[in-house]
Amino acid sequence: MNTMTRETRRIWQQTGKTLVGALPYMQQYDNAVIVVKIGGYALTDTDALTSFGRDVVLMRQVGINLVILHGGAPKINSMLSRLGIETRFIRGKRVSDPQVVEIVEMVLAGHVNKLIVHAINHEGGRAVGISGKDAGLLNCQLADPELGQVGIPSRIDVRVINSLCSNGFIPVIAPLGLGPNCETLNVNGDTAAGCIASALSAERLMLLTDVDGVLDEAGQLVTRLTTDLVQEMIGQGQISGGMIPKTETAIEAISQGVRAAVILNGRTPHSMLLELFTEHGVGTMISDDPGPQ
Repeated sequence: MNTMTRETRRIWQQTGKTLVGALPYMQQYDNAVIVVKIGGYALTDTDALTSFGRDVVLMRQVGINLVILHGGAPKINSMLSRLGIETRFIRGKRVSDPQVVEIVEMVLAGHVNKLIVHAINHEGGRAVGISGKDAGLLNCQLADPELGQVGIPSRIDVRVINSLCSNGFIPVIAPLGLGPNCETLNVNGDTAAGCIASALSAERLMLLTDVDGVLDEAGQLVTRLTTDLVQEMIGQGQISGGMIPKTETAIEAISQGVRAAVILNGRTPHSMLLELFTEHGVGTMISDDPGPQ
């Protein structure tokens, strides 16, 4: 005879309420384009990557068109160290000579990309791994002669993304691009994600990192910011360090047609689901609209 305890019944009833509460948000994002940038932190945590893959599949299942960009700095650093290749940074950006770019491409497109693809497909998704070089997706100009083969996207061709999404696939993109002479260029993952989100007029750009979002002077999470307030906080030093380029990426994407950008902690279990399908979310939302999104 099967029995059910009161506690089990209470848990199931709460689960039902949670699902019903998520329904309006699922309807809101039905057929929406959401670009997600996942940082290299997740690739060193098997549980985090598994959870990410499961959440991606659920989001696709409810009708969201997901496009995923990824980083991979810890894996790149590890491989360069193993090979005895020195790596230098200028103003926080990796100097990428031809030898370094060869390793970057091998690690990002050949290893990291496939880890993410496998994590999604293992949970029942249909992910396809590509790089920004494929089908002329990311055409770039050189960022700075001092940095070598580092690119800034100048022309985005999203036809390959649209083709994959329209056929039910989830593109997983390594941030590499083509230079003026068809040379391979290393592209910052956040920058690539912002440019692609703009080209797709995405509903959301989600930047998953290893912190909760933008914090105030008391260390508390700021849940909503306008682009003007972000610029003010940068000028006052309240936003500093690695958060500056992320917020600047958000501002640029919004100015180019993305409705809102969110910076959130990818280490928080199911952070993407909580951000999209609950009233308050769990990260910092940046938009030109100070009201509810």
